[in-house]
Amino acid sequence: MQSTRSRRKVAPAAADGGDSGDKLEQLLLSSAVCNGEDLGPFVRKAFASGRPETLLHHLRHFSRSKESEIEEVCKAHYQDFILAVDDLRSLLSDVDSLKSSLSDSNSRLQSVAGPLLSSLDSLVEAQNVSKNVDFALHSVKSCIKLMELCSRANHHLSNGSFYMALKCLDSIENEFLDKTPSSTLKKMLERKIPEMRSHIERKISKEFGDWLVEIRVVSRNLGQLAIGQASASRQREEDLRIKQRQAEEQSRLSLRDCVYALEEDEDEGGLGGDENDGYGLEDRFKQYYVENRKLQLTSDFQVSSMTPFLESHQTFFAQIAGFFIVEDRVLRTGGGLISKMEVENLWETAVSKMCSVLEDQFSRMQTANHLLLIKDYVSLLGVTLRRYGYPVDALLDVLSKHRDKYHELLLSDCRKQIAEALAADKFEQMLMKKEYEYSMNVLSFQIQTSDIIPAFPYVAPFSSTVPDCCRIVRSFIEDSVSFMSYGGQLNFYDVVKKYLDRLLSEALDGALLKLISSSVHGVSQAMQVAANMAVLERACDFFFRHAAQLSGIPLRMAERGRRQFPLNKARDAAEEMLSGMLKTKVDGFMTLIENVNWMADEPSQGGNEYVNEVIIYLETLVSTAQQILPPQVLKRVLQDVLSHISEKIVGALLGDSVKRFSVNAIMGIDIDIRLLESFADNLAPLFSEGDANQLKNALAESRQLINLLLSNHPENFLNPVIRERSYNALDYRKVVTISEKLRDPSDRLFGTFGTRGAKQNPKKKSLDALIKRLKDVS
Repeated sequence: MQSTRSRRKVAPAAADGGDSGDKLEQLLLSSAVCNGEDLGPFVRKAFASGRPETLLHHLRHFSRSKESEIEEVCKAHYQDFILAVDDLRSLLSDVDSLKSSLSDSNSRLQSVAGPLLSSLDSLVEAQNVSKNVDFALHSVKSCIKLMELCSRANHHLSNGSFYMALKCLDSIENEFLDKTPSSTLKKMLERKIPEMRSHIERKISKEFGDWLVEIRVVSRNLGQLAIGQASASRQREEDLRIKQRQAEEQSRLSLRDCVYALEEDEDEGGLGGDENDGYGLEDRFKQYYVENRKLQLTSDFQVSSMTPFLESHQTFFAQIAGFFIVEDRVLRTGGGLISKMEVENLWETAVSKMCSVLEDQFSRMQTANHLLLIKDYVSLLGVTLRRYGYPVDALLDVLSKHRDKYHELLLSDCRKQIAEALAADKFEQMLMKKEYEYSMNVLSFQIQTSDIIPAFPYVAPFSSTVPDCCRIVRSFIEDSVSFMSYGGQLNFYDVVKKYLDRLLSEALDGALLKLISSSVHGVSQAMQVAANMAVLERACDFFFRHAAQLSGIPLRMAERGRRQFPLNKARDAAEEMLSGMLKTKVDGFMTLIENVNWMADEPSQGGNEYVNEVIIYLETLVSTAQQILPPQVLKRVLQDVLSHISEKIVGALLGDSVKRFSVNAIMGIDIDIRLLESFADNLAPLFSEGDANQLKNALAESRQLINLLLSNHPENFLNPVIRERSYNALDYRKVVTISEKLRDPSDRLFGTFGTRGAKQNPKKKSLDALIKRLKDVS
């Protein structure tokens, strides 16, 4: 059938004979109508121009042009309809022939299907017979399997294999009893199975009770074995850590929370057989087991009042450890004999009781070592049971709670040991005859001043109290670290450092102060104590490094947190005592300054008697002191002594015993000070250049005073710049008093004092002006 399709309508051409305006208007109108556009504008235009007839004419012309198209479309559709009718007529004849063919096929099918239906009926009957035979065979086989299970159950029962017997009974009940075709056999089984279960229950109950008694005895040995292996493993780790500390200083191996391997005795898990499944008796067995284990655990909690806890704590904790190792095994292999929740409840009870016992026992203990022993064993218990998944934080919290008490007891013990060590000191240099003694007393505390091993016998610069105190402090550090280790706190260096600071700054420093104030007599003893303090200062560096190494932190972190020398009070007291004794000795020689001729006509050439005696004593002192005192300590002591000598010289000039003095006497004092300065210069090989200058600066007051008195222009003292540069150590009040005492009849220096009519010496005039100005200021 021919189909039509839409296309864009184009307006037909206008009739010939119109003018061009009418043609254009007709074309526009035709285009608007074909495209479905609004004709309003055309209508308004036609009426506006007064020519509506023209619009009607154009519309009629467009209508006539479309009539021919409509006629052509109708003709095309009529022809398609005629062709369709012809096709239907031809199909009608084909349908009639198909109908006759189907009728013939149906007849033939009916004739063939009759015999087949009779054969099908015979087949169905044969199948029913076959099903009956199969059912009979199945029933016979089922009875055979049932009898085999019964025979097997009897065999297991007679051999004592109750678990296998129960499995057979369970199989009979679940798989065969309801399906048994023989009613007689079924009745027999229904009667015998409960009897067999009761017999098995009695037997298992007896064996189960015996096992519970046996496992309680085994638990203690098992706990001791597990904790012992944990201890051995910890010791191996400590040995490894020591080797690593020796090999590398910047990295540390942290093995505090290790997992220890324990070869278990498989006999303790024997519940995987008969006792783990009762096949109907489970609930009774579970209840019986849990109740008995609770009673056993309650019995394990009993602490004997007849035996000290220090002696019984290992047995106490080993018994509990073994108990829960067994429970872990039963939980994993017991087939549900005990649930995870029940084990957790038992553990919570045990933890609560152990915490209570520890709290009570720790509160009674007054010996640090006892606390440490119990803490170590409890930490091993925690490590052992943590491997089995038991939380031990509560136990570690109890240990941390008594950290302060332990350290207070440890500090108390160390105070006593330090007091005993100091009391036994003879203030003599320590003699070491063998290398092992040097290693034990010097190298082990890193207090050597050189890496070269000295020749033996070796006389150390310190006395025996130094290594004795070092051993006490090192033991304190190791005990403190031992208590803090394996306690759940990974970074405990700050705690160890805090108590180490207290030991050094309170116990050791206090004991040394007491020793210095009460037991030191004589310069040699004071010098030995000062030398000991210098060595202990090096030892303190070792103590903090040792604490950092044992705590497992890098040394750079420990150095970052270092503070000042913790024994500074004792060090200062020792040096102050030594300086005081030397000053007392020097004062004895300085009394000879009274023999100086203050109005001498000529200056003494070789120095006054007192300064020669002082220098001889100081040289003798230095020759002895440099053998044991470090250069810095010796420098500080000598600086203090020289400063004291300078003060004594100034004091002599200032004192009432000297009424007046001459320039020659001052020139003699100048020589004395030069001798003292020369003594300081001669010590330059012992000290650095800066230290030697500091020794000379100790004489600054007397040197500046003598320079002022011998100056040609003493009034320069009034110049602030010159005074700050050359006379900064002088007190103007002392200058006034001393300057007024200066008298000299010689005109060579200051002219004649008190000579009337004579021309005054300009130096004397300058000095008088200085005195007058300083008095005005005062």
